[in-house]
Amino acid sequence: MNKRQIGKSDLFASEIGLGCMSIGVEEAHAVRIIDEAIDSGINYLDTADLYDQGLNEEFVGKAIKGKRQDLILATKVGNRFERGKEGWSWDPSKKHIMNAIKESLRRLQTDYIDLYQLHGGTMEDHIDETIDAFEALKQEGVIRYYGISSIRPNVIQEYVKRSSIISVMMQYSILDRRPEEQVLPLLEENQISVLARGPVAKGFLTERSFNPSKEALFSKGYLDYSSEELKSIVTRIRNSCDGRSLTEIGLRYILQSSTVSSVIAGASNVEQLHANVIAGSSSSLTDDEMKQIRQLTKSAGYAQHRL
Repeated sequence: MNKRQIGKSDLFASEIGLGCMSIGVEEAHAVRIIDEAIDSGINYLDTADLYDQGLNEEFVGKAIKGKRQDLILATKVGNRFERGKEGWSWDPSKKHIMNAIKESLRRLQTDYIDLYQLHGGTMEDHIDETIDAFEALKQEGVIRYYGISSIRPNVIQEYVKRSSIISVMMQYSILDRRPEEQVLPLLEENQISVLARGPVAKGFLTERSFNPSKEALFSKGYLDYSSEELKSIVTRIRNSCDGRSLTEIGLRYILQSSTVSSVIAGASNVEQLHANVIAGSSSSLTDDEMKQIRQLTKSAGYAQHRL
């Protein structure tokens, strides 16, 4: 699988990464998905301390034994939780980050994280304190690089100006082209990469959209698209790229941007994983295909948190 540099770092991620959030809570099943991902050429694994209250990190840690040196391991911090209790609270303080990293390292059974990401962020945060925590962890050698996971342009801009982030994880798909207006140009100018999550837009950009049993999938619409708009647009997208699956179209559209280092695709089973790998490894979309997709879909920017 092709690899792309993340920002100006020495990390080169597979164009398709594995979003581990959806691998489930049964250990053997979860580890098998991760094993298959690595065997398929995926070297970027993305988890978070919040996923299943740390259980997800534990599964990742068990799956990568003996393979750690070949992988880019990414996790996230910023949500305070107590195992066994419902809910969590937002805490981007230096104290919390410095404590949380210790637990993530323990669960992941490693002594360093390749990419440590802030799992959110608001303009009300003490941003300089958060940055100071990440920089301190870099100096200690327990993280190699850091980034943020956010869809708020104003928050992203502050980290671009104040910090040495190498990446921004954000929702980006054919059906959510909001990053194209403000965020992608900002990050490209500053040589910061996008790690794209939600590439198949909650399943709308997969062949299951055409399964009669999935009719309810469209009932609530998606972002600014009504149910009827979605049905029409998804069909027209598939028809615009003859011979390609919807998943292939969705993943290749995002990878058309040089600012995107990796598409972080989730998989709840091995079949989905293989479909993602095949789709991501296909040929680039043609200029005509890109033009048709852009004409069919909306490119409205973010209504809130603008620059």
